Parts: sequence; C-alpha cells; structure tokens
Amino acid sequence: MTVRLLALTRYGALGASSRIRTLQYFPIWASTGMEVEVQALFEDAALSARYLHGNYGFWAAVKCYAKRVKALSNRKSFDVLWIEKEALPWWPQCLEAILLSGVPYVLDFDDAIFHNYDQHRFAAVRYILGRRLDVLMAKAALVIGGNEYLAQRARNAGALWVEVLPTVIDLARYPYPHPAKAIHTSGPPVLVWIGSPSTVRYLQLLKQPLQKLARRIPFVLRVIGGEVCISGVEMECLPWAEDTEVSHIATADVGVMPLLDSPWERGKCGYKLIQYMACGLPVVASSVGVNASIVQEGMNGFLAQDSHSWITALERLLIDAKLRQQMGEQGRNHVEANYCLQVTGPRLADWLRRAARKD
Repeated sequence: MTVRLLALTRYGALGASSRIRTLQYFPIWASTGMEVEVQALFEDAALSARYLHGNYGFWAAVKCYAKRVKALSNRKSFDVLWIEKEALPWWPQCLEAILLSGVPYVLDFDDAIFHNYDQHRFAAVRYILGRRLDVLMAKAALVIGGNEYLAQRARNAGALWVEVLPTVIDLARYPYPHPAKAIHTSGPPVLVWIGSPSTVRYLQLLKQPLQKLARRIPFVLRVIGGEVCISGVEMECLPWAEDTEVSHIATADVGVMPLLDSPWERGKCGYKLIQYMACGLPVVASSVGVNASIVQEGMNGFLAQDSHSWITALERLLIDAKLRQQMGEQGRNHVEANYCLQVTGPRLADWLRRAARKD
C-alpha cells in the first residue's frame, strides 16, 4: 500500500544532517512504495548565506518560515510527516502543535537541539521554550534518536515509541579499497578532519597536541570543509563537495574527531568517525558521548581524554603503517555490519509505514 510522506528537513543537500539523515534514504523509501515530497526549511542558498555572513538575514528567514507554514497547511494530503529535529524552530510549542495536528508525525534528532532552549542563557527563553520539544516528542507517533542520549530524552518526555538509529553511510558511495588510495603512496602520513565552517572550531582542541607532535614526526593535517591555521603544523584545507569528500578521506591515513565534553556534544552522532572507518582509516576521537561506542578501543582506533593521550595515540598510528591497515580493516567491517544504509534503510522504512498506520 502506498504511503504519502512529507519530509520536512532542516536544510537542502548542502546541510550534512539533512543529506545524511533524510535525503539519502529517499531511494529506499521509494522502493518500498512510499511517495515522498520534501520541503527544506533552509535551502542551500540560505545555508550558504549563513556560512558566509554568520546568519540567514531577517527577511530571508521570514520567507523560509512562510514556505514551511504553507507546506504544513497542506499536511493532511499526506499519511505521515517526517520532521528533522523540529518543524518550526523557536516557535511556541502550541502553535507548532496546531500545525502538526491531524497527521501522525515522526521526529528525528541527530543533535541535542533541546539544549538550545532548556540551557539558553536567558531565563525567559528557558521558561517559555525549555520544554517545547518535550511536548512535541510526547505527541509524536515515533521519535528517532541518533544515539542513546537523544533517545533517552524522548523517553523522559513521555514519547510512546522511541527508536535509536545511528547516522550512517551508503556503502555504494564508499568503495573499499577506494581507487584513489593508490595515489597516496609517498610523503608524510595525513591526518584528516571533515566538517563545516560551524564545527571547525573543535580542531582548536588539538592545537597543542598537534604542535608538540609536529616537532617529533612529520605529518599533514587535512581539513575538509573548514578553514583553520595551526602554527607549526603542515596544513591542507580543502573545500567540501559531495563528489570529492570520499576520495579526500580515503587518501588520508588517520581520521580525528576532537570534541568538548558538554551536554551538546553528548548528542553528537559521530558521523565523521563512520566516514573515516568506511574508507578504511583508523580513528582517534575524544571519549565523549557516542564516540565511546563507535570506537572499539585498540581495534579500530583509540579514544583520547587529554592532550597526552591524543599525542600517544596519534604518534602510535603515524609511525606504524601496519597497525593503521589492521585497524582500518576492523573499522570498515564495523561499518558494514552496523553503520550503513544497507542495514538501516529497510528498518527505517518499516518504522515509517507503522507510524503512518499502514503496516
């Protein structure tokens, strides 16, 4: 039986969360008899403007919200709504609930965005909006969290059906071994980090460890999707593009994911670790949140708690090519078994049919 689904994404294809948590599932949904229509709150042009100027601009944001409200006004033409994070950020919960009424909806979280409200610096925001997402969760047909931290918030909010679905890659986009790997046959080993202009700040956590390491071992730090300069470290900053991101990762040697340890970071889903492992790279990551379950210590990578452990782990991998290969193979196997679209796609399609009450 056909299911008509309206996908209310936060971004278009330029936004990693929308591209990976929603858009890459469309072919699988279509193959199971779903008719999908997508409406992005902030399309690529708007997101590019935010990256360039630091904000969307008032009138541009008004237009984006007007389009979203118009899409919601037609919600009863669909069997189920798929909502990435929230339909109308910063709106009073009661107004959003009215625009969601009459159709079952599924909320998908890959970030702890509820902390934008309940931990806001202004008490008035915390008082008025602090529980807005909890109320929406409680009324959802299904809440999906990218990790257990997010799922537990939904359970605490009273959601009747909660599932955990990790953020995954499509194996078809990540051939192993990647053909481009043969290009990287000489020169110093390459550490790689991938992200966006809004998350590149995390690399500052590695400034001192990398500077100390660079005085002992030659290596290159490749940054994909952001601009950063660390004095004393050989750098390579590359723009992100969907058609080059995999080859840029695959031609590196070790993937890194530094994070702060705070409630927001505990909601992260570790997607860059999955990308590194899919390309056969060992990883070193901060021991924060879901990282501790993705990284199998000593098998596919290492977890770091402080500057010393970062230096120790990176030095060990940089000087031992055989260890990198062994850990990289373990990481790839881990992804194939647990963190790929081929595993999670059919599961998610089944959940959506059940949420639409057409199972």
